[in-house]
Amino acid sequence: MTTFIIVIGFLIYFTLYFTYGKKLERDVVMASDAKETPSQRLYDGVDYIPARTPVLFGHHFASIAGAAPIIGPALAICWGWVPGLLWVWFGNIFIGAVHDYLALMASVRYDGKSVQFVASDLMGKRTGTAFYWIVFFLLVLVVAAFGAIIGRMFVATPAIASAFIWMIVAALILGVLMYRVKMNFNAVTLIGIVMLIAAIIIGVEMPITATYQTWMIFLFFYIIIAASIPVNVLLQPRDYLNSFLLYAGLLVGFIAAVFAFRGFEIPAFSTFSPVLLGGKPTPFWPAIPLVIACGSLSGFHSLVASGTTSKQLDKESSGLSIGYGAMFTEGFLSTIVIVSIAGFGYTAILNAGVTTEALNPGNWGAAFTKISASVKLSAANLFTQSYADMVNSTWLSIIPTQYVKVLAGMWVAAFAMTTLDTTNRLGRYCLSEMAAPLKESTPAVYTALTNRWIASVIPAAIGIYLAWSGNWLIIWGSFGAANQLIASIALMTGAIWVFAKMRSQFHAVAVIPAVLLWITVTAAIIWFLAVVMPGDIAKKAVPGWTVSVILVIMLIMNFIFITDFWKSYKKVGQSGSGA
Repeated sequence: MTTFIIVIGFLIYFTLYFTYGKKLERDVVMASDAKETPSQRLYDGVDYIPARTPVLFGHHFASIAGAAPIIGPALAICWGWVPGLLWVWFGNIFIGAVHDYLALMASVRYDGKSVQFVASDLMGKRTGTAFYWIVFFLLVLVVAAFGAIIGRMFVATPAIASAFIWMIVAALILGVLMYRVKMNFNAVTLIGIVMLIAAIIIGVEMPITATYQTWMIFLFFYIIIAASIPVNVLLQPRDYLNSFLLYAGLLVGFIAAVFAFRGFEIPAFSTFSPVLLGGKPTPFWPAIPLVIACGSLSGFHSLVASGTTSKQLDKESSGLSIGYGAMFTEGFLSTIVIVSIAGFGYTAILNAGVTTEALNPGNWGAAFTKISASVKLSAANLFTQSYADMVNSTWLSIIPTQYVKVLAGMWVAAFAMTTLDTTNRLGRYCLSEMAAPLKESTPAVYTALTNRWIASVIPAAIGIYLAWSGNWLIIWGSFGAANQLIASIALMTGAIWVFAKMRSQFHAVAVIPAVLLWITVTAAIIWFLAVVMPGDIAKKAVPGWTVSVILVIMLIMNFIFITDFWKSYKKVGQSGSGA
């Protein structure tokens, strides 16, 4: 079964990239290298810097992936392996990849401006204001969710923490060699790979142990610094190194899944409403987008695509491989996660001693709730152990198990850390654009909010405050809600752009999935606020009231946006711009 599912998944992604993806590039976006990109036209040495396609792919993928394509599918195993896999595949094909590509290319055509700016220009100032606030709240929740995940992983597996820190050192050295010394690119790549391997070895041999709160303090200062310095000092070289973690992990995982020839230990279906978020029965619909975010589709991707990636794209033809291809790559990563846990997760659970009861479709959801609440075998650690067991079951067992576990853990940690500081950088951009109306009325406030150091502190402080409690399942659900809500809104923005500006008749490829997603996510947020959050508030947990207020504000802004969207869509249709 492992072999069958992984091969089918690979064929789906490979085929659709060269058919559906190429059609979007040719008939919808009409990409052309004759058009100068913002990185060339607006070069500033800080944010607008052209990057080679492999380097930018590494940054973009590491930023959009984070831990979500691993954590989400691992949590969704509570419904059985089939529901999560179908959500990943269909979400990738009909929503996620289309959403990412349109957001990237719309931003490129708008001089690298954010997708919120595009929405404001196409649908009006009120729409843009609503979108900006929703985006800012999402960025705060991303910092909280990924900060909590990294903190738990660093505590559970100190070798991963050590390996990551040494990888940062390697990235800084690589940046100097790439941009200061200007060494041959192939030679730099080879040196980078050697340093990456060394970082993993040192991490295993010299683990760093610290408390959860200590790691929170470390993350707070790290993401402020990383979000404020020029992108070619740390962001580009580090994410280029991350891309090799991706390639190694995907290759090893693909080979292991193909040659494992293993049936699945986890049931295909368990129950429609297993106990998960907030200790409450969690129905597959509408709650699935609160659990699986980036592995299937993600609004955060549009913020990365229109925030940092569009400012570094060297030519328009590179947009498909980066915007569209990275989403498919992420979906394939999630497929490997599901296959590894479905095939080897039960053994990992028994070996960890989290539960000893015999698992079956009837009690699987309840048993998994205990697992997900365990630091010892959290969703991230369940994946790393299952992945290592899958690799160890094949001829790849020649690789020591502890190194395979650190490699898998570095997927989660390195990508999550990239998402953290990219998020803080996007928060800085967002605050700067939101502060624009204050430039004339209160110039002192405008100057403060547009200062890259001050603007980086604000989302970092709020996000780490929410993560401090470690109540990560509540934070994860609220992050998923905000994330998928923005996905529907960004896709609607892309549809209006295609309809009004590109004059393409294929705008329905964005409108239909965007509306269906909007209905699902809106219902999920209402369910989350009505069923899950009252219990968390009653416990007087740190995220409770703060998260509830954020979600209520986002829900109000959401209805403002959908109203303005339909008005704009009808107006464009009546004017005949899409004909």
